[in-house]
Amino acid sequence: MKVITMPVGELAANCYIVYCKNTMRAVVIDPGAEGQSILNRIQHEGVKVEYILLTHGHFDHIGAVKFLKEHLESCVAIHAGDAPALTDASLNLSTFMGGYSVQTPADVLLKEGDVLDVGGINIKVLHTPGHSEGSACFVVERPIKAVFTGDTLFQGAIGRSDFPGGSYDQLISSIRDKLLVLDDDYTVYPGHGLRSTIGTERIANPFIK
Repeated sequence: MKVITMPVGELAANCYIVYCKNTMRAVVIDPGAEGQSILNRIQHEGVKVEYILLTHGHFDHIGAVKFLKEHLESCVAIHAGDAPALTDASLNLSTFMGGYSVQTPADVLLKEGDVLDVGGINIKVLHTPGHSEGSACFVVERPIKAVFTGDTLFQGAIGRSDFPGGSYDQLISSIRDKLLVLDDDYTVYPGHGLRSTIGTERIANPFIK
């Protein structure tokens, strides 16, 4: 499995291209901006993108969804709790930043426990509310141990909970009950910043120690 990290947009949200090197089947996680650059990298890698996966519906994580949907035969997938944000500029907070981002509706509404099979990569959906009502993390158990945490968990930090639909108590519960139960050697691929591991965050993250 190969993971390509592309910080995109003014807020440098991490977009991930994840694919199986044997089957060349891929997912794109959180294409927040710079759709042409993301598409160029997909074409350079020569992969077939089956899903555009979204950890949540804030503008900096969904801004290139419509562009990529128009160029790729891929399903847009997001947790049902955040699906309305794809087509509502106030819900995705783009109006809060002085913009107006409206994307394509979701093709797939995700829920807790769903498993997507992408060319031999099994991606399990964890519903992790707190940053937003429909925030989700994506867990890969093989061929490597990885979890894509969106804006729920960062290296040495946690996501904001003061936006509409957010809850600090839910955020902490999501991290403790859904993420910290994973093995220490899971690599954490966050929505912003550098990657980490569950083990490192368990002992060093000041917000959850």
